[in-house]
Amino acid sequence: MLIIPEMKRGIALSVLTFSCILFLALTLCPSFSSADTLADAIAQTPQGIEKGMIDLDAQRGFLGIPGAPDVNIISAFLWSIWVGWIFSTVGAFGGIMAGVGHITIFGLGDYAKSFKNSNIVLNKLLTDSIRVSNQWMVGLSAFISSINYYKMGRLVLPLGIALALGSVTGSILVPILTAGKIKLSAYIGYFGLCVFVIGGFLFYETTARGQSKKKKAKAAAKAFEEAHIKLKNNEAVDEIEHGVKIVQWGISLVKFTFYGVEFSFKPVIPVIGGFFIAALASFLGIGGGFLFVPFLTSIAGLPMFLVAGTSALTVLVGMIVSVFSYMVLKGVLVYWPLIGVELFGIFIGSMVGPRTSKYIPDIWLKRIFVILAMYVGIRYTSKGFLGQSIVPPF
Repeated sequence: MLIIPEMKRGIALSVLTFSCILFLALTLCPSFSSADTLADAIAQTPQGIEKGMIDLDAQRGFLGIPGAPDVNIISAFLWSIWVGWIFSTVGAFGGIMAGVGHITIFGLGDYAKSFKNSNIVLNKLLTDSIRVSNQWMVGLSAFISSINYYKMGRLVLPLGIALALGSVTGSILVPILTAGKIKLSAYIGYFGLCVFVIGGFLFYETTARGQSKKKKAKAAAKAFEEAHIKLKNNEAVDEIEHGVKIVQWGISLVKFTFYGVEFSFKPVIPVIGGFFIAALASFLGIGGGFLFVPFLTSIAGLPMFLVAGTSALTVLVGMIVSVFSYMVLKGVLVYWPLIGVELFGIFIGSMVGPRTSKYIPDIWLKRIFVILAMYVGIRYTSKGFLGQSIVPPF
């Protein structure tokens, strides 16, 4: 089935815009019952100045709680620019980097943990708020990145949609089937080792031998890089004209070109892949972008210049579902004075990322991913086998 490019582009942008407006309308509505729950939790917490207590005379901080960490706005703003940039550049690790900021750098993790024995309800309220704050940052970055990459002709829309369809199903089914039934700690260490393997495989693909098996991706990346060398030399390059063009879009097969190189895939494969990736991510309580990227490079065979945008679209759908579930269905609160500043930083970082990534060689985009994969692997391996992460967030 052929799709007129202009019509397809307009439909996609309309869907993204409508989704964002609907999402904001639902989640920005104040939840008085949630505020009452927080107030009750504060009232039931022992009063005092010791750990696990609340000093009602102290200055209000996170979530308006007396004595809670008062995060430096400038630090939060600068860190969120980094989070937006890294996610929009490689299509992954936004949630983990946001978590490093909230949990470790800003001290919210230790603060929430301090109430584990004195008031478990407040502990959970704080933990959920931190998780949703992370997801808001990733969700906005994914939204902006999807639009930017699509306008640049660097997002494979049907592939992103197929992955998203599978990921939504996986995200819904796994919590229903496994909640309260499986001890997660037994699997975290092995998951960390798997991330090491993924990082090693991606590094292998940056070697001469690995790239020789990805001829189409290498050819497309080379054509893209050469075009942007011309752009730096003030020679005109029509990104839209050379970007992703859908040649065939059907249930059984999708074909598209990118800088003159043709790619194709069967939609059922990314649907299945999206299901298992989202299922694993949901099972472990993490994002999933760093699993989508290897899928898109190794199985779909895409150059990294197409991966970040396509991954961002898939992550966007997951974040909308997750944040909606937390805030609307579960009534989780977020601290808007902090998250508002962070979202502004995310906006800046996510606008810069797609525009700077085109000047980074494809091979180095993969190596940036590999470095971050090593970090994630160390974190989960040490947490699983040693009982505590040796890298932040601890």
